Amino acid sequence: MKKIWLVVIGLALIVGVVGFTGCGAGTSGTLQLTGNLAGQQEGIWVSGEGKVQADPDVATINLGVQAQAATAAEAQAQVSQGMDSVMQVLEAQGIADKDIQTQYYNVTQLTRWNDTKQQSEITGYQVTNSIIAKVRDVTRAGTVIDAVVNAAGDLIRINGISFDVDDPTPFLNQARTLAVQNAKAKAEQLASDAGVDLGKITYITESNYTPTPVYRSFAMDAAVPEAAGGTSISPGQLDITVSVQVTYALN
Repeated sequence: MKKIWLVVIGLALIVGVVGFTGCGAGTSGTLQLTGNLAGQQEGIWVSGEGKVQADPDVATINLGVQAQAATAAEAQAQVSQGMDSVMQVLEAQGIADKDIQTQYYNVTQLTRWNDTKQQSEITGYQVTNSIIAKVRDVTRAGTVIDAVVNAAGDLIRINGISFDVDDPTPFLNQARTLAVQNAKAKAEQLASDAGVDLGKITYITESNYTPTPVYRSFAMDAAVPEAAGGTSISPGQLDITVSVQVTYALN
């Protein structure tokens, strides 16, 4: 009995819907379903890109002090002394405290395998203290590197250097304008080729790319003699890119 009632109720609902639709549409016994399935697929979708080049105005040097000794305390004392010398040089070079940041500090136990005893033996300790220092005059980056190398001697480690733009806003604005112009030109060509009239913009979004600091590493195993001359640094140029996605309606 329960199954029969369910079937009867289902039929009644269908008849009710058909009857209601038929009355509204003026056609008896017809169920009409309408809807806008196009949605955002209507119109012309295009992408545009704008790119500008910028001269870097900030050099970020990744450097550190590293020492090995029989005890951790001895290695740590050497690193502490070396880093004090580096910090004094950075201050003398005009690097502000806010532009110096500790990136890495590590104490590592050094071991070797003893075949006779079939076990590892401690041979000493290695301590590393790494920082990054921002040089806001890229033309002086080489001078700063030479100064810290001479200050810390064989303990110094220059892990790399990167270049950046302190305020990319004006370059992003220029790239954004170029990206929109590029998208508009594409849309106009598509509309012309298709024989339709281009309408107003109904959707637009952007993504931008400003290069993140990429450290260019180079070896620096010992202090640079003063007679050897200064370290040469070439900052080059950075590409700042903006991409847009634009949808145009059709008239």
